[in-house]
Amino acid sequence: MMDGHGKSDSPVVPAKPPNKDGRRRRRGYGAPYTGTKAETPETAKGAPTAAHADVGPTTEEVEGRGLTKGNPRQQNTPRTPGRKGVYSALARVRQAAGRDRKLRFTALLHHVYNPEMLREAYFRLKRDAAPGVDGVTWRHYGEALEDNLQDLSARLKRGAYRAQPVRRSYIPKTDGRQRPLGVTALEDKIVQRATVEVLNAIYETDFLGFSYGFRPGRSQHNALDALYTGLLTKKVNWVLDSDIRGYFDAISHEWLVKFVEHRIADRRVVRLIQKWLNAGVLEDGTRTRSEQGTPQGGSASPLLANVYLHYVFDLWVRKWRRTRARGDVIVVRFADDIVAGFQYKSDAERFRAELAERFSKFGLTLHPDKTRLIEFGPFAAGNRKGRGQGKPETFDFLGFTHICGKKRSNGRFTVFRQTMRTRLQAKLREVKTELRRRMHDPVPEVGKWLKAVLVGHMRYYGVPMNSRALHLFRFQVVRLWCRTLRRRSHRSRTTWERMQRLAQRWLPPARIYHPYPLRRLGVIPEVGAPCGNSARGDLWRG
Repeated sequence: MMDGHGKSDSPVVPAKPPNKDGRRRRRGYGAPYTGTKAETPETAKGAPTAAHADVGPTTEEVEGRGLTKGNPRQQNTPRTPGRKGVYSALARVRQAAGRDRKLRFTALLHHVYNPEMLREAYFRLKRDAAPGVDGVTWRHYGEALEDNLQDLSARLKRGAYRAQPVRRSYIPKTDGRQRPLGVTALEDKIVQRATVEVLNAIYETDFLGFSYGFRPGRSQHNALDALYTGLLTKKVNWVLDSDIRGYFDAISHEWLVKFVEHRIADRRVVRLIQKWLNAGVLEDGTRTRSEQGTPQGGSASPLLANVYLHYVFDLWVRKWRRTRARGDVIVVRFADDIVAGFQYKSDAERFRAELAERFSKFGLTLHPDKTRLIEFGPFAAGNRKGRGQGKPETFDFLGFTHICGKKRSNGRFTVFRQTMRTRLQAKLREVKTELRRRMHDPVPEVGKWLKAVLVGHMRYYGVPMNSRALHLFRFQVVRLWCRTLRRRSHRSRTTWERMQRLAQRWLPPARIYHPYPLRRLGVIPEVGAPCGNSARGDLWRG
């Protein structure tokens, strides 16, 4: 049977209960993942209901006991499962979460402190990342990896693990400001990564289709393709480009814990999350704690931020779209960047007002300068021309400026996606600074480095109808390289003809890496393929 509230499971093998279907009993270690029904965010007015023990799918599923013939087979996970056992256990968690969206999980910590899970988390960390307040690097921790992981697992199991404060660091933003980042201690990174792996098995079944930020298998280009497809296949005439002011610093710890408890009834996992939230930030030798915010840079921060917006925004906007909207509505969210498209201006204005009111209840505010409602769509150019207002406005999303345009082939409406000017200029400044540092390095070494820079840039920005920006970036990189070579000596005779030969040898040509979104998503079939399906509404409807 389960130990007292908040304690680890007992190592004693549970006794075999009576084999009577439908009888309520307490779970033993190794039984299927069950829980209680929790109130939905739309009806809950306080903390979630307390956990109770529910009956599992079959009464035979107890550790050490085989299943009766004819009952569904479920693989039991041993006490110290290997790598396959870990992922099979998480697969069962995922299946249970998908079957019942209101199920609360009461026993999850043993997945986190499993040495195999901690080892997987360690090897998934960045090996050259900066150390936290403890000064321990990835390589230093790996010198006695097995002993360190066993000690960490034991501390997690008995509740002796303590989260360390996050070291504050700053990186420059494209607008000249500084973005605060939190450098987490190595052991905290390992535990957070393992916890995220376990929680993802639950929340990936809950998150809606238009949520893309920091989720497995959902990249920036998935969000960009969904937005592009929605703008072209739905009746969108107005776009609301929303930005949450200081989102990661405004997350309420109290509300976040309540949201987590809607699914997680294991108090040990909840306390683990609270330890990270309350660890504080160390800056200039001073440790500060706050009742809100989660430092950017940790492995758990993106997932917790997604959980917060899932309850505050995603579920709310899905209900709003079904009950309040008069026309078509599309939504795409990548972390705290939100773009919504509307058929009618009245829907857009009402949505913006009610969204601001909704956010205020949970400590969030829309940025007044970065949140804009613009006319955008197939009729925007004609309508604005009739009012004498010039070309339609543009909006930025995930590094691309989205522009209303027309196809040269048939004159139909399309959306041009071009590299943001600020991002292009910021990247060129970085290349210029690094070239000066590498001024006297051999040409082959600099050429290999510039090749990696260009390939990385084009793999992200290489979308259809953005070739002009790609050619411009490559040309500017060649020009900066030429200026750097000429400054190596006052006798340098680096001509433009020689630079052209060097560029042809070392630098790849500008090319498009990504297909058209409508073709990639199956809206338009490939040549010779069967007719494609209609636009996948789950990408922006949820």
